[in-house]
Amino acid sequence: MLPTHEALRLAEEKGLDLVEVSPKAAPPVCRIMDYGKFKYEQAKKSQQARKHASVIELKEIKFRPKTDDHDYEFKLRHIRRFLEEGNKVRLVVQFRGREVVHPETGKAMLDKVVRGCMDIAHVEQMALMDGRRMVMVVSPRLARPGTPVVQGAVSTPPAPAVQAPGPHVPTPGPKTGS
Repeated sequence: MLPTHEALRLAEEKGLDLVEVSPKAAPPVCRIMDYGKFKYEQAKKSQQARKHASVIELKEIKFRPKTDDHDYEFKLRHIRRFLEEGNKVRLVVQFRGREVVHPETGKAMLDKVVRGCMDIAHVEQMALMDGRRMVMVVSPRLARPGTPVVQGAVSTPPAPAVQAPGPHVPTPGPKTGS
């Protein structure tokens, strides 16, 4: 424990800075150090932390209430790819004209998408109307913290059982006029 003026004098003699480390302590804790070097090391540490941190992006896929099957399948493949990469996906159903009167069609579309990717995703934000748009956010399910589920890692449900064929009943042939 030194008075402030003595600590400053010691720091100047050594060519260093007096840095307050813990201002809320009683008495405040200070340290004699090279402040420029300290700031440089802090910047390097934060840069390394950012380098190793995984960045989760929010991808957006737009649908319409009347999106056709082929377009739906195409967009579903993209959604699954985004989720497998570890990104979140915002699903948007855009209503035009009088379609906004029937939000249940948009909800049905979003439910269909969620069912299509339920093995690798979970709903983070339920469907909400936002003007003429219905928005839902899904995020990837995690196998263990920090790693997204890869395709094929989740077991698929077994195929439905096939019934044994019963007795053969002949079907009548084409009628011929007489």
